[in-house]
Amino acid sequence: MGPSTRHSIRGSEPGARGGSGTRLRNSSHVLTGAASAILLILIWKLAAQAIGREIVLPSPERVLGLAVDLYPTTHFLEALVATFLRGMAAFGLSALAGTGLGLVAGAWPLAAAALAPLLTVIRATPVLALILLALIWFPSGFVPIFSAFLMAFPVMVSSASEGARASDPRLLEMARLFRVPPRAVFWKLRLPSAAPHLMAGARSALGLSWKVVVAGEVLSQPLRALGTGMQDARVMLETGSVFAWAAASVLLCGLTEWIFGLLIKRRGHDGLRAA
Repeated sequence: MGPSTRHSIRGSEPGARGGSGTRLRNSSHVLTGAASAILLILIWKLAAQAIGREIVLPSPERVLGLAVDLYPTTHFLEALVATFLRGMAAFGLSALAGTGLGLVAGAWPLAAAALAPLLTVIRATPVLALILLALIWFPSGFVPIFSAFLMAFPVMVSSASEGARASDPRLLEMARLFRVPPRAVFWKLRLPSAAPHLMAGARSALGLSWKVVVAGEVLSQPLRALGTGMQDARVMLETGSVFAWAAASVLLCGLTEWIFGLLIKRRGHDGLRAA
């Protein structure tokens, strides 16, 4: 075995060990999450048995049976699609507006001072108050979008602003000395520095958007919506159906956040390979 062969083998060993270690950590996380979910379901089952009243707390198997009957129906699928579109619209609007204004605020302190009162008012206003006001101003189908947009908007502004301020001041000073155009400074320095903050803020804003959208649907009751299904089931005192509708919203939120996390990881891996 030649020196070059031994060197290549030694060079590949740390990578192999690192890959196996990552797989082991991922497997342990999955197993821990599964065990936690099973424990929660067991606690739910025991609590339902102890209470003994389905109208107060139905059993997990009862909710599962109702969900199996409900989810294939046209009524549910139309509600699911409508809620998904509202959530994506609210998240997309908040991401675009919040990122743009946040980057501007991070780069220019005067813009940050101008935005501060608006962000303070939005953060201090209860979600329920925003939804009630939106009920007066907009049609029922737009109320959840407007409410979720306002709640997620400050999250994106803050993340983008912090990201813009994370740029290396030495690079910014060098760009100023060499008279680099502001547009180039923005695209080549500030935006790449802000990317990690933007991704973290976007993930938080996405989860918040789903919660506010469903809450807005419960109050505004558009024709097709998961929140409307929950409210209708509550009025009929069908607690198991309320759980089934709520489980759909939880799964929708969890699935979209999981996909978003995968996209972030893939982008990060692609960036490392490119580097």
